[in-house]
Amino acid sequence: MKKALVYPGQGSQFVGMGKEIFDSFQVARDIFAEIDDALNEKLSKLIFEGPIEDLTLTQNTQPALMAVSIAIQKVIEKESGKQIADLCSYVAGHSLGEYSALCAAGSISIADTARLLRIRGNAMIQAVPAGQGGMAALLGVDFEKAAEIAKFASSEGACQAANDNGGGQVVISGVMAAIDKAVASASQFGVKRAVKLPVSAPFHSTLMQPAAIAMQEALAEVKVYAPKVPLIANVTAQEVLNPDEIRDLLVKQVTGMVRWRESVTELKNKGVGRIIEIGAGKVLSGLVKRIEAEVETVSIQTPADVESFLNSL
Repeated sequence: MKKALVYPGQGSQFVGMGKEIFDSFQVARDIFAEIDDALNEKLSKLIFEGPIEDLTLTQNTQPALMAVSIAIQKVIEKESGKQIADLCSYVAGHSLGEYSALCAAGSISIADTARLLRIRGNAMIQAVPAGQGGMAALLGVDFEKAAEIAKFASSEGACQAANDNGGGQVVISGVMAAIDKAVASASQFGVKRAVKLPVSAPFHSTLMQPAAIAMQEALAEVKVYAPKVPLIANVTAQEVLNPDEIRDLLVKQVTGMVRWRESVTELKNKGVGRIIEIGAGKVLSGLVKRIEAEVETVSIQTPADVESFLNSL
């Protein structure tokens, strides 16, 4: 059975994530130290001690979630004696998790990934003035219907589907007036629930174009290698190995939609029967179960999870 490793995105963070792994394994402590050095600050202290208000700032959340995922990844590799190509056939990540996936697959160095995510977080915050943009989750709706609602709401300004998460969950993103209109009128379109999300910017929308330009400049300065296993990319839901194409897709990802539903289905179609979530929370495992119920899911967050996974190899 083929396996894929997947890496969580924003919303999975919590104070204390990765602490048990840090306490239990020297290799994990080394990863957190490397990321602290790359950012020239004690990000690990914020991850383990909070406060949650600071951890939830997107410029902190993005490298923080990556740090936890990569620490766990390196523990698995060290304890199993296996490289990533021995552990899986594909990698994928949700939004910022795509950077974790590429880092895990040896495409971008740990230090560069941390710095890129710090730049990405800052650029996203700066792209749209606070309070002018937002996002909302539409629940109990298919993608076509969500796109219809976004189009209807765009009479108030930019609005588009941002995350096709599958299982009847689509997130829309845009100017606040359009998001408010979409939420207020969602029931008319047969949506079960529409919930505004506590985010600081309209991620994965055309409003993020200034951030896309910033990422294009930042990525041009970074060495990108062919990953050791193919990445299923957010914006295409197709596999990619070419470094130049990876750079291009990471830029497009800032304004483009995360095609998570299609990505999971693509993995299943490629013969993947087991998807392993590496990092904080179990958000992606839950989404996978709703998209392709017969695909087995595993979440690895703690030393006990690592041990259980190693025993299953």
